[in-house]
Amino acid sequence: MRLLGIDFGRAKIGLAISEGFLAEPYSVIRYEQEKELLEKIKVLVDKEKIDKVVVGVSEGKSAEEATSFGEKLRELGLEIIFFDETLSTVSAQELSREAGMKRKKRKALEDAFAASVMLQSFLDSNV
Repeated sequence: MRLLGIDFGRAKIGLAISEGFLAEPYSVIRYEQEKELLEKIKVLVDKEKIDKVVVGVSEGKSAEEATSFGEKLRELGLEIIFFDETLSTVSAQELSREAGMKRKKRKALEDAFAASVMLQSFLDSNV
């Protein structure tokens, strides 16, 4: 089963993909209009033959926005799973620093790494 993990943000989202037991950072999508983002996700899901989408949800206002975004993806016919992603960005930052990654590259892919941490956590607790 192929899964897409999404670390949702107001201006950009991080994406990770897994096939089996290991999540990998995929990319970061910057966007201005949510409609455009939804279309890009749908194209990606079709292209990568994704079976389910795991949307990370944290706390407060951002949790509401991530949940709303996930529901809009569900309306496009995608199977959506919501999963707690609290502290995934912090964990991703720590792991990339420990790996010796340069700051510029870390910042560019930070959201994809956060999506990967969240998706891996989902896999670890559900597979």
